Amino acid sequence: MNEHRFFLTAIFLAVLYSIIKLYEPFLMIITIASLLSIATYNITVKLYTLFRNRYIAAILSTLLLTVLLFGPIVYILTSIGSLANNFDPLIVEKIQIYLKNFDFQLPSSIAFLQPNLTDFIDSINIAQISKTTLAYLGSIGKNSAGFLKDMFLIVIFFFFASLNGKDLIEYTKSVMPMDAQEINLVFLEVANVMSVVFYSILISAVFQGGLFALISIYMGYDGLLLGIFYGFASLIPVIGGALMWVPLCAYELAHGNTLSAILIALYSIIVISIVADTFVKPLIIKYINDKLVKTPTKVNELLIFFAIFAGLTTFGFWGMILGPAITTLFISLLKLYKLLKEKSYV
Repeated sequence: MNEHRFFLTAIFLAVLYSIIKLYEPFLMIITIASLLSIATYNITVKLYTLFRNRYIAAILSTLLLTVLLFGPIVYILTSIGSLANNFDPLIVEKIQIYLKNFDFQLPSSIAFLQPNLTDFIDSINIAQISKTTLAYLGSIGKNSAGFLKDMFLIVIFFFFASLNGKDLIEYTKSVMPMDAQEINLVFLEVANVMSVVFYSILISAVFQGGLFALISIYMGYDGLLLGIFYGFASLIPVIGGALMWVPLCAYELAHGNTLSAILIALYSIIVISIVADTFVKPLIIKYINDKLVKTPTKVNELLIFFAIFAGLTTFGFWGMILGPAITTLFISLLKLYKLLKEKSYV
């Protein structure tokens, strides 16, 4: 019996290695699609309850994901070429001249920092920053075809994961050497946290991007494009939306529109950063916990913050999904280990 088990284990490991090598180019895509499917599992279930057809539920959830997540990305990629072609180098010179001639005196209580501020302003090389930005824009344009291909594959894998997700979960439960209750502990923990993180990120990005789009339209800019940019920028911890409103303020100052620059800065700091992020975002998370998530969960915002930050640093854009998922899975396994130890299984 042991010989048969050893032989079967060896064959399984060999086949598993072959499968990993075979699908290695698609492992990240499959992982992202699977995690997105887990995060939106409750929506797929609600759609199935409504239509009583799993194909319709999977199609609708896939369309919803495509419109909300991938639609803005496609719009950005198609707009980058136009931005790069219409970029005016004279704008860089105006901003550079304005900063060099900018005479800002700190209050007397912190006047000792004035030399540091002056040195910092003098050290800013707008020309180099613009050159680097254009290089990044060009790089994004060149890699957009590959990125669009990855998004297309993610949508395809997401559809099949949503369509067959329940069967895959049940099969996993049947082959795992643990009770279904113990597997549910891990799955529900990951699914709930992923749902809260995904929905809160998405809704917060749309909400903050929409607010920035309003001020952008009022100032005569492309509100849709800048709103999308701000929504994605808000996902970056610490600096967030400052990546959008600071350059916009500098642009307005370079054209002598001091009042417009002040208005954009105050609106971005007070309305978006303070009111929306500090007061509205917790309400969004609470609503998601109460209404959208099947089993409410307590999310440690500091832990999620570091998980997203680490994920973005390690994996890039998709790190905002992978970071919380890996962290949550690790914590869930620790809880499972404690449960098994209490049952004297380990």
